[in-house]
Amino acid sequence: MAIRQIRIMGDDILNKECKPVKEMTPRLAELVEDMFDTMYEANGVGLAAPQVGILKQIITIDVDDGNQYVLVNPEILEESGTQSGQEACLSVPGKSGVVTRPNHVKIRAYDEYMEPYELEADELLARAICHECEHLHGHLYVERVEGELMDVEEED
Repeated sequence: MAIRQIRIMGDDILNKECKPVKEMTPRLAELVEDMFDTMYEANGVGLAAPQVGILKQIITIDVDDGNQYVLVNPEILEESGTQSGQEACLSVPGKSGVVTRPNHVKIRAYDEYMEPYELEADELLARAICHECEHLHGHLYVERVEGELMDVEEED
């Protein structure tokens, strides 16, 4: 497995639409593993493929609920409720801002074996799913920030 370079805001790839995955190749399976490694190394809770320079609809998420989520070709089916809170992004280092998102989402996606599944998520997991899905369509959370972006203290 490998740690990949995280693309930073200003990199054109972060503003591009990602292509759906047609089949899980060995190369894409390796990408999924590398994405988890890269996300953990950077202390993130989610990572989308364009953040490591790959324009494919693949997301990895781990919100410390005991599960590792792989979302391939995710589609948000339902949203309800609202939550507002601090959000940050590995592609926007050292910054955070308040963003309002749905408190509950229902999605359809494929796992790393291209098996379809549906998932209902609340609170942090719902926020992470919405945040990462926007990456697949060329959007960063800074477009949704209410008020100003704030500097974040680096944790050791």
